[in-house]
Amino acid sequence: MELLQQYQAAAAYIQARCAAEGKADYAPQIGIVLGSGLAGLADRIEDPVIIPYADIPHFASSTAPGHKSRLLVGILGGKCVVAMQGRFHYYEGYTMDKVTFPIRCMHFLGVKRLFVSNAAGGVNPKFKVGDLMIIQDHINLLPNPLIGKNIPELGPRFCDMTFVYSKDLIRRVEALSKILNIPLQKGVYVAGSGPSYETIAEYRYFATIGADAVGMSTTPEVIVARHCGMEIFGMSVISNQAVSFDDDYKNDEQDVIDAAAKASGNMSTIITELLKTL
Repeated sequence: MELLQQYQAAAAYIQARCAAEGKADYAPQIGIVLGSGLAGLADRIEDPVIIPYADIPHFASSTAPGHKSRLLVGILGGKCVVAMQGRFHYYEGYTMDKVTFPIRCMHFLGVKRLFVSNAAGGVNPKFKVGDLMIIQDHINLLPNPLIGKNIPELGPRFCDMTFVYSKDLIRRVEALSKILNIPLQKGVYVAGSGPSYETIAEYRYFATIGADAVGMSTTPEVIVARHCGMEIFGMSVISNQAVSFDDDYKNDEQDVIDAAAKASGNMSTIITELLKTL
C-alpha cells in the first residue's frame, strides 16, 4: 500500500473509532504531541476517545520511557484536539516515515495547527531545570523526513522553513504568560539522534552553533507539519542543565522524566489557555 493510502487508512480508522464511541462530531483541527514526562496535559482533555497506537493501522508503538503510546481525541480549552500521548523517535529504530506518520495522519483528520512539546537539556547558561522555553527556531541534525519521493498531495518538493514557528502563537503565549505569572524563556532547539546523551564537547558545540536547548525529537514532526501547511507552536521543558560539569556530573533518564513531569503543569495550563484564544 502506498504511503498516501496508509495515512488515509489510519485517519479513517480514527474517525470510525470516534463514531463508534458516539463522537462522530469530533473533527480535530489542532494536533498536540506530548514528549517525555509531559503526558499530564492529556489528563485535561475532556470526554476523550482513547485509542492505543497498536489499534491504528500502520502506526508504530512508542517504546521510550515516559511515553504511553496512545492517541486521544477530545476537548481541550473548548476546542476539539487530537493528542499523541507519546511519540516515535529515530533512536527507537524507526524510519523517518514512521516517526512522522502520525503528523500526516493528523493532516487527513483536518488538523491545521500543531503544538509540539519535549524535554530538553539546557545549553543556555541562563536556563535552569524546570524552565519552559518557547521554541523560536530549530537546528535539525537528524535525517530530513522529506528525503525521498515527494507526495504532491501533501506539500511541495522544497519546503520553506524560514519562519516555521508561528509568530502569532508565540505572541499569544507571551501575553498569556504575563497574565498567568508563568515565566518563559525563548530560544533555539537543536535535535540530534540520541539515544546516548551528549558529550561535554557536543554541548559546547551546540552552544557555539546557536542552540539554547538540545533534545532527540520534535524537528522531524515540525518539518512534516510545515510541509503539510500547518501552523506550529513548540515548547521545551528544560529537564537538565549542561552548562557546568562537576566530576560526578551525569545525565539520568529518570531525572529528566521527573523534571519534565514537575514542570508539565505550567505547560499544560499555557496550552489550555492558548486554545481558548483561538
